[in-house]
Amino acid sequence: GLFELELQSYKAEVEIDQDVAVTTVEQDFYNPTSHQLQGYFMYPLPEGANVQQFSMWINGKETKGELLDAKKAREIYEEIVRKALDPALLEYSKQGLLRLRIFPIQPRSVQKIKLVYQHQLSQEGNTYSYALPLYHRHDGQKSIERAALAIDLKTRESLKTIYCPTQEVEIIRKGDRRATVGFEAEKAVFASDFELFFQTDPNLLGHSLLSYRPESSEDGFFFLNLSSGLYDEAPLVAKDIAFVVDASGSMSGEKMQQAKNALTFCLEHLNPQDRFNLIRFSTEASGLFDGLKTVSKENLAKARGFVDDMEAIGGTNMEEALLMALEPAQEADRPYFIIFLTDGKPTIGETQPEQLLKKLGAKNTGRVRIFTFGVGTEINTHLLDKLTEQSRGYRTYVLPEEDIEIKVSDFYLKVAHPVLTDLRWEVEGVKAKEVYPKTIPDLFKGSNFSMLGRYSGSGKATLKLTGKVNGKDREFIFPLEFAKQTDENEFVAPLWGSRSVGYLLDQIRLNGESKELVDEVVRLAKKYGIITPYTSYLIIEDEAEQLGMNRIRRDESLLSQRVEGRTQAPKMKEAEDDLANDSGRGSVRASEEIQEMNYADNMAQTQMGRSRLEYTDP
Repeated sequence: GLFELELQSYKAEVEIDQDVAVTTVEQDFYNPTSHQLQGYFMYPLPEGANVQQFSMWINGKETKGELLDAKKAREIYEEIVRKALDPALLEYSKQGLLRLRIFPIQPRSVQKIKLVYQHQLSQEGNTYSYALPLYHRHDGQKSIERAALAIDLKTRESLKTIYCPTQEVEIIRKGDRRATVGFEAEKAVFASDFELFFQTDPNLLGHSLLSYRPESSEDGFFFLNLSSGLYDEAPLVAKDIAFVVDASGSMSGEKMQQAKNALTFCLEHLNPQDRFNLIRFSTEASGLFDGLKTVSKENLAKARGFVDDMEAIGGTNMEEALLMALEPAQEADRPYFIIFLTDGKPTIGETQPEQLLKKLGAKNTGRVRIFTFGVGTEINTHLLDKLTEQSRGYRTYVLPEEDIEIKVSDFYLKVAHPVLTDLRWEVEGVKAKEVYPKTIPDLFKGSNFSMLGRYSGSGKATLKLTGKVNGKDREFIFPLEFAKQTDENEFVAPLWGSRSVGYLLDQIRLNGESKELVDEVVRLAKKYGIITPYTSYLIIEDEAEQLGMNRIRRDESLLSQRVEGRTQAPKMKEAEDDLANDSGRGSVRASEEIQEMNYADNMAQTQMGRSRLEYTDP
């Protein structure tokens, strides 16, 4: 009978030149038995792919295989097997599928295989897609010891969107028309194949639309991505920015040094036309300047001295510091950002979170974005999260084992170059509904932003996007086409489900629990296989049960609450407590995980907390 060999390592290197990809795959298979085996491997190829090379390692040396027609390959292979020689023959088992058979594979030994093929990418408008088969098993068994993917991407036009819905990847842009994409993992288990989408566009902004609508009689799902190039010849938007840093006693030692390093980095990366200020606060707040100042050599020298002289001592007067930062009148042609870093709760001035939020909201009559950095676990996450929510900012947390400098500097590089601010949008031609996130953030150079929603109607439509560039109103019109029925882009539905659940969990966490909200979280989590504090493993969709489909997909579906029993109850109670608590490690974790769900762009982000909350056999 057949015996499945173990895949120990997987390595893929891909070169993409606009619409053509050359893929090199190396895989190590292990024979765990005490018997000599014949290897048998199926590899699905993209349509129209051309196999350029395949080889195997014999006695430590790479030996290239010979491409033969299927009938001839089978005849020679079977003859060689009878003679116990070492072949590696690749043949088409059916259209688009290659079959690799190897003999012999020695007992408890590894057999390395290499495959090189070229194919033309799928293209729709100016959006290209690349797919790579990944080894994945639905029974949840046997991870891959080592897995790595490296893609070198080159395009002839400005590269806008780069998006991977299936895995978390590192994307490094190396110019306007080049980028690298990849990941490395140990003990890897893949739930799906790898997919990459990228888009080229010579204009200031790019856009791409993916639809999923398996039933034309029901509302569809859409994924709309907006992006700006990295090196577009776009006008550089001048910005104002205030750095507000906690210098209370609890920030002493390594935390203060890391904060100083982070501030120094930000100062070094200010743009010439920016204006800035530094505000430190403990028992009281003090600013470097009386208002915002230009980026001059003299002012930067003063700023460095101000940072060097910072000492951690005293209480935590958040109110005075943030009101001071909000004091300058915002000018219409300049976005204003506040970067707020703290490791504690307000202890001086206004200490009641709701009252503090009201005061700050009343003061922030302009469009000032507040980006919060919570350091450690003894912070009020509800306060910081509501502060960012009401100012359309973004929250970040730095746990004790993490580095403040790295987190702040990474974030600052993303917001250093605003392209389009105060974004508003509308779709004409179809009805877009239940769109997440609810508010659109500003768009920065080299960044992209996505919206997921439902739609009714179909066919041609237009997206009207308005915003400000250097204080001047700009309008962009993009043509769209929503599918009447399509089974493609299935991943869009669970991504939408994740964002919807993330939004609801945030409402519960920040505003209190209600039966209506919890019921909707459970309904969506059950439908899309999402782990939440209210659901561990759920049964596959009700429709499947009614049809007598009793097979449970372990990788994404759930055991019923009656099966979970007592072993799951402590986990669920702890997760619910994390939602309710406004401080502590669990509260920080809940905030981070829910924000990941709110902005989920890949399947991994839909399952935040799975390792802690999912049911496991005792």
